[in-house]
Amino acid sequence: MPSPVVVSNRGPLGFARGADGSLVARRGAGGLVVTLGPGAQRDGAVWVAAALDDSDREAARGVTNGAHGGAVVEDGFRWRPVLVDRGQYQAYYDVVANGALWYCLHGLWDLSRRPRFDRWWRDAWKSYRAVNAAFADAVADTAEPGATVLLQDYHLALVGRMLAGRRPDLRTSLFVHTSWCGPSELAVLPDEAASELLDGMTGAGAVGFHSARWASAFSDCCRAVLGSDAAPPTFVAPAVADVGDLRATAASAACQRELDELERLVGDRQLIVRVDRIELSKNILRGFWAFDEMLETRPDLRGKVVFGAFVYPSRQGLSDYLAYGQEVRTVVDLLNSKWSTDAWTPIVLDPDDRYHRSVAALRRYDVLLVNPVRDGLNLVAQEGPLVNDRHGTVVLSRQAGAWDALEPHVLGVNPFDVSATAEAMAAGLDRPRALRVGAAERLVKVLEDSSPLRWWDQLRDAAERR
Repeated sequence: MPSPVVVSNRGPLGFARGADGSLVARRGAGGLVVTLGPGAQRDGAVWVAAALDDSDREAARGVTNGAHGGAVVEDGFRWRPVLVDRGQYQAYYDVVANGALWYCLHGLWDLSRRPRFDRWWRDAWKSYRAVNAAFADAVADTAEPGATVLLQDYHLALVGRMLAGRRPDLRTSLFVHTSWCGPSELAVLPDEAASELLDGMTGAGAVGFHSARWASAFSDCCRAVLGSDAAPPTFVAPAVADVGDLRATAASAACQRELDELERLVGDRQLIVRVDRIELSKNILRGFWAFDEMLETRPDLRGKVVFGAFVYPSRQGLSDYLAYGQEVRTVVDLLNSKWSTDAWTPIVLDPDDRYHRSVAALRRYDVLLVNPVRDGLNLVAQEGPLVNDRHGTVVLSRQAGAWDALEPHVLGVNPFDVSATAEAMAAGLDRPRALRVGAAERLVKVLEDSSPLRWWDQLRDAAERR
């Protein structure tokens, strides 16, 4: 049986300089490695992904065509690097994927000001097409006859159609990890870009999403742009956290040290937690304003609850994200100035990406706030209940893909409604123990019933049904 091929922008491995100056492989960051990694390792998949920085590029150049089929083999992963011109990559990634498609799919544009699709943007779209072609070429050169190819995410939306022309023997699926927008939102994109985007995606054998809502919206877009019969087969397969790996981290000495430090900081107070990238779609600011309103309307909670915001920078190459990060810090300073006492700092902002500290916070929360304006899934909503020690309550946006499975066991909110979010957080803090324990135990049971390996098999099955 031919080895499967995974294709994503970011791969399972990264490289850095060791103390002796040599290149040292490290496991890549991000949710894809968590969700796809176990299946890729089990089935010996080749993982085609970009060489992202100088160290990755040096490691990629050191691969000979005769060694492991041109792949870097480390930690059970086989990485087939794709080397792309830096200027093209920047335009593909920052301008098109992050600066346009992400905004479109999550409904983030301030339409009175942005976007502005001009000739410079159209040049960037050409780079997006060229980078997708480089990935398609790498897959075509790498995949064994009849191999299964699992394409990942909107960054590589054009690869499916390109592979259908280059290697019609391959069986492909495309899984979109984000939410998907409706036809009216997609219509903001230039007509030719929207058409090429959807045509590229329909070139894959099947297109998958974390939620039936996103699959339905995608089909609506295909019919609106490409015609009534243009929608390809779709499938719904929500990804899940790796329970064993996550709980091993939670039980580690490093995590316990972080938890001990957090306990000293919080004391006997209740703790509201959020763990997120500082990302526009994560709705961080409304979470802080909801906390402010909760303190305004519930004076009995003042001094008795801490909001721990474990948030870290994202997409620092985009001006909107730099400005958003500054606004996050400004609002925290403003609210701490408003509410702090000599004995109490209401908001603790941790802007560093420290995994063990984040997991420690998930162990300690009384309320976990996950309130994105729109999210393909949201793994934090799963990870928190799996390691929490206090039978805490999850307050979850109904616009997160995770809502579909978790709805009966969490408190749902409209992410734009600050007052409702404030009330939900207070309700979570007030919840009687019997209700908390019952909901938390049922939530854990739902999450334990699946695994990344089962999810991987769903992706393979969707491609192989072609």
